[in-house]
Amino acid sequence: MRSCRDFCYARFGFANILKRLIQYHSSHHFKMPSSDQFKASMVLSAVGDALGYKNGEWEFCHSGEAIHKELQKLGGLQKIDINGWIVSDDTVLHLATAEALVSSWKTRDELFLKIASNYKDSMSDMRGRAPGNTTLSSCAHLRPGRPQGFFVPFNPRGGGCGAAMRSMCIGLLYHSPEKLDDLIAVSVESGRMTHNNPTGYLGSLASSLLTSFAVQGRPVREWGAALLSTLPKAMSYIKEIGRDVEENEQHWSYFTDAWTSYLSLRGILQGNSDPVFPEPFPIKARDTFYKSVSFNGWGGASGHDAPMIAYDALLGAGASWEELCSRAMFHGGDSDSTGVIAAAWWGALYGMDGVPVGNYKKLEYRKRIEKAAAELFAKAQELT
Repeated sequence: MRSCRDFCYARFGFANILKRLIQYHSSHHFKMPSSDQFKASMVLSAVGDALGYKNGEWEFCHSGEAIHKELQKLGGLQKIDINGWIVSDDTVLHLATAEALVSSWKTRDELFLKIASNYKDSMSDMRGRAPGNTTLSSCAHLRPGRPQGFFVPFNPRGGGCGAAMRSMCIGLLYHSPEKLDDLIAVSVESGRMTHNNPTGYLGSLASSLLTSFAVQGRPVREWGAALLSTLPKAMSYIKEIGRDVEENEQHWSYFTDAWTSYLSLRGILQGNSDPVFPEPFPIKARDTFYKSVSFNGWGGASGHDAPMIAYDALLGAGASWEELCSRAMFHGGDSDSTGVIAAAWWGALYGMDGVPVGNYKKLEYRKRIEKAAAELFAKAQELT
């Protein structure tokens, strides 16, 4: 009796089999990451933060049209020299996460305590960076020198975006599908250190998970549906750990319902068709839409809608850096938080191509960011 392999070779031919294997692996999103990919993701994430923040002027401007008018007065994105445009608390805390990930640790608890220590230390670098009140108060409660010192109480009002905007590097380190359990655990626990509420820390999971999809080269239209399918695994983790389970169950549905509604609106709930956008979809209409998906009228300020708006911008921009900035960084919502997330994904997908040198050459903390990116890549290689 011939083996299955012999039958396949006889029936289809070796070349055909090889072709089909390549197609299979391609369709299942296997892609070898590169150090340049990690570097572009980390650097452009910080650029997206600095552009959306503009030293506090644009983050707190509630009119996307006004921001775009000022941008044109500056000569447009191509003329922007980021020298003097500081990063916000978003990048400082993203770096804190990244540097903890690449530090020496052996157990998850050791990693979590290091992350908590870095977050607490980062509070000394918040002058002019507009940290959120939830992050500030939670960091004051962290006790990284003690066992379980990364625990903070459940917070019914802890649904802000402070966890979502600092976790993309987790998706870089755990980009492999085989590392999904680690990605869930680290993104959830790092998020719970300041935003112990599912609306807050599931934003951390979303930013991490979608970064891993970008590294894998997974089609962008599939990301939202894959996020929804991952949420039950996050709940299983919460139950397994056994901390604040009842409170989490009570507050769980908001994030899931918001994302289900959004994906349905864009026609990508199943992830197998292209997104549908209004035509036209000008700046003012985007501002209105971002408000409509927000918790209290400031688009991108919560854990559910910061990655959601970043995802919407990425879907609409494709490979255009300028269009991504227009949608994710220059709007009337929490523009640095949506920018820091969207640009991390865009960098992992497209690299630095098409990004004006002035947008990143004088980026604050650039060398430190590039060092963290290189170390994340090296550590990711060790894990695979």
